Amino acid sequence: MLVTDRHLAGGLEALVAAVEAAVEGGLNAVQLRERDLPPTDLLALARRLRAVTSGRALLFVNSSLEVALAAGADGIHLPEAAPTIERPDRPLLVGRSVHSREAARRAWGECSDYIIAGPIFGTASHPVSRPAGLELVQTIAGAVAIPVLAIGGITAYRVEDVVRAGASGVAVISAVLEADSPRRAAEELRQALRGAWAATE
Repeated sequence: MLVTDRHLAGGLEALVAAVEAAVEGGLNAVQLRERDLPPTDLLALARRLRAVTSGRALLFVNSSLEVALAAGADGIHLPEAAPTIERPDRPLLVGRSVHSREAARRAWGECSDYIIAGPIFGTASHPVSRPAGLELVQTIAGAVAIPVLAIGGITAYRVEDVVRAGASGVAVISAVLEADSPRRAAEELRQALRGAWAATE
């Protein structure tokens, strides 16, 4: 999963181009997380990302159920402290960020479809957050029966470690958005995941 950051990508146009390139490289999920955008601008961006991900990758919108529904997104992603949402009539995946075993258990109990756990390693996007290490992945993966994605300082070289610790996949920001080639970065992450899954079967 690629978590968006238009500032890191170099602006809106660069972000859309990076997402499209990463999807072409095998990325299969995008989380639109642009917390400082007003709702109308967020919806416009969500629709653009829906166009480049349609039929190729899942699109999640962070926090805003209204934008997710209006853009035809596949799901919504909630921060750890966000209240539980009432699911709409149409199918909608729901994910949640967590930072502890207790929060993961709560997310599972409220029928979240997946969890993002972190930050696992040091990360520029959350410089004041203390890295939790692989132990967090191990603890959470052993406590819930839904997919756990590891986030925070994830690179292709660290994929095998987090998968061995129990992660089903990874979520990244800078590994793709700061790469010279977002498509190649996505390809490398995808290849690393396939290798890690094969090694842990």
